[in-house]
Amino acid sequence: MLYTVWSDMTLTDTERATLTTTIQKQEWLSPEEKNQLNAVLDHAVELTAEDLKTWHQTISQHSGTPGEHLIELGMRVGQALNKEFSIPANALSDLKNIDGMLGIPGRESTLIFFPASRKAISSTYGTEPSFNIDNLKSILDGRDQIILDQIRKIISGNEFRFSETEDLDFLRAQTLKQAKILAAEGIGSLGYPKEYGGKGDLEAYFAAMEGLSYGDLSLVVKFGVQFGLWGMSVYQLGTEKHHQKYLRDIGTLKLPGCFAMTETGHGSNVKGIETTATYRHSDRSFIIHTPNEQARKEYIGNAALHGKMATVFAKIMVEGKDYGVGAFVVALRDDHGSTLPGITIKDCGRKLGLNGVDNGVIYFNQVTIPASEMLDRYAGVDDQGKFTSPIASDNRRFFTMLGALVGGRIGIPRSGLAATRTGLTIAIRYGDGRRQFGPEGGAEVPILNYRTHQKRLIPALASTYALHFALKNLTHRYIHRKESEMQEIEAVAAGLKALTTWHTSETLQTCRECCGGKGYLWENRIGPLKNDSDIYSTFEGDNTVLLQLVAKSRLTAFKQEFSSMNALGMLGYLAQQATVAITEMNPITTRNTDEEHLSSYEFYHEAFTFREKDTLTSAAKRLRRLLADGMDSFDAFNVCQQHMVDVGIAYIDRIVLEEFREAINTTQDEACRNVLYGLLKIFALSRLEKNKAYYLEQGYMEGIKTKAIRKLLSQLCWDIRKDAVPLVDAFGIPEACIHAPIAKRA
Repeated sequence: MLYTVWSDMTLTDTERATLTTTIQKQEWLSPEEKNQLNAVLDHAVELTAEDLKTWHQTISQHSGTPGEHLIELGMRVGQALNKEFSIPANALSDLKNIDGMLGIPGRESTLIFFPASRKAISSTYGTEPSFNIDNLKSILDGRDQIILDQIRKIISGNEFRFSETEDLDFLRAQTLKQAKILAAEGIGSLGYPKEYGGKGDLEAYFAAMEGLSYGDLSLVVKFGVQFGLWGMSVYQLGTEKHHQKYLRDIGTLKLPGCFAMTETGHGSNVKGIETTATYRHSDRSFIIHTPNEQARKEYIGNAALHGKMATVFAKIMVEGKDYGVGAFVVALRDDHGSTLPGITIKDCGRKLGLNGVDNGVIYFNQVTIPASEMLDRYAGVDDQGKFTSPIASDNRRFFTMLGALVGGRIGIPRSGLAATRTGLTIAIRYGDGRRQFGPEGGAEVPILNYRTHQKRLIPALASTYALHFALKNLTHRYIHRKESEMQEIEAVAAGLKALTTWHTSETLQTCRECCGGKGYLWENRIGPLKNDSDIYSTFEGDNTVLLQLVAKSRLTAFKQEFSSMNALGMLGYLAQQATVAITEMNPITTRNTDEEHLSSYEFYHEAFTFREKDTLTSAAKRLRRLLADGMDSFDAFNVCQQHMVDVGIAYIDRIVLEEFREAINTTQDEACRNVLYGLLKIFALSRLEKNKAYYLEQGYMEGIKTKAIRKLLSQLCWDIRKDAVPLVDAFGIPEACIHAPIAKRA
């Protein structure tokens, strides 16, 4: 007992007093023996390292069965040294209580004398795939497998290898060179119609953007600006004359361009931009002008060096009247790269990341362009110089125009999620191989076997899978959309963009921490991935603002649902609410900790749906109350901003859960289906745990249930740990793109 104490802990005064009292009570000890023990306890006799080693050697030589009590082991040693040694039965019982007083596990502690017998599960648990990796990769790739495999092959080439240089000129030149390779392969023009050199395959374009994101994200953004924002704005907002004039050259990168929407002073508030496009009927032209410093176009990709033209968003001014925001094609540079008269461009310089992209600031000083360069699908000027539009309302026209560009809110999160997959692959492979600590006398343990490590990485892995299927379905819905679905699609795109890019930032930070100092090294890629993807939270709209847009869309749908509801429909709604109270919020259900219940999709869907509907209903009631009290609608929404964000998150959480479940239902491979459902459970339970305060406040769950959720989540992470490495291998990320030395296979 004394050896165990001295080798592993420092006694407090209380613990020392406990031992002293116990020693004094032992009638079988002689006074001299008691004094000897007390002298050791009081440090009157100092033990040396050699003393402890001798004790350990003596005890080990006479050890019996692993797992016996310390006192039993002591009896065995005493009898081995002196066959006449014995302790009275009552004293033996008394001594066995010491370990409890000192907080020493009496049986566990003896294992330090049996190093060969240590059989901690944590030491032997490891990777053991339960499914075929190639089959799961095919499920993840889905309809995009051909284009994704093509992209994987391209970015595995030497021209796309990871670069550790900080030379800004080199990075920008390299990114342009890589973009030209993609253009030559026909990747950039995938989404354009066949008559303009494309393949008319927008779904393949989004998949290509995702696949490219396994490599350098600067290339992804350059690719997205050139072929997506610049090219797609001409395609979506322009008409036949613009398509014929520009699309083929944009797709081949013969005509590099920009997307000049964002202004210094307005950011996400596109409707408030101040750049003007004033119509002059005398020569059928528009005058593009930057009226002040805050109206300059800022952070514009491709502007600093390479862009020759730009889609410029400006207020349409006709006969002194403001007709809202429109889009115009404006030339920036001549064929020699020199800026044209009236154009001033400044370099934004080095950024936190994405330094292969040449961002710039653009000023327009009374720049004249032909009226034909107005992208006139939604707005134009007729032969009499009158403003025309198929959409009378400025507001509706504005949102219709932006809705045509919603693809950016699909491409960015798919790119961010690919970066997340790379980070998780590096961190999980590293965790599988990196060993640290372990049982006393036993082997060190892979850090991925530690429950805390699993809790950090595996729920993030599960969420990555869930978001993947949700984004794939959103892409398909967007491409095959009906006009009646656009409002919902735009809301889902905005919400998924927000939640996915936040997930990217949070997960990459976790991956960095889980790799310790190795994760901080540039060569291991997590740092560059973090830096390059950080801007995704504000690309295509600030995430917090986007979630408020989602909430407004949900409130509009909520209002429309109730305004069109007849008496019978209202009774049905009330009956549904009553059913929830009876089936989901009764004492039995709120306290149900049965594992079958906590593992069921029905439970998850009911809980997610309840949170979605409840936050939406309470937000509607709150806004109505504020407005009824006379508060201005702008102020009312301002008061409820955080509530609106919660509405948006709850809505998207439910969408993601449903899409994940649908993907599992259509999976034919049983082993893949099983592991995917394991991930679904982890995703759902982690979201419930994250929002447990809400469920406790609403009385939807009691503390005993949220504790059971936490316990089950930990166990599920442990169970799926054996599949963790195969699950990241199923992403199919080229080894050349993973690059990180810590993630290389042995």
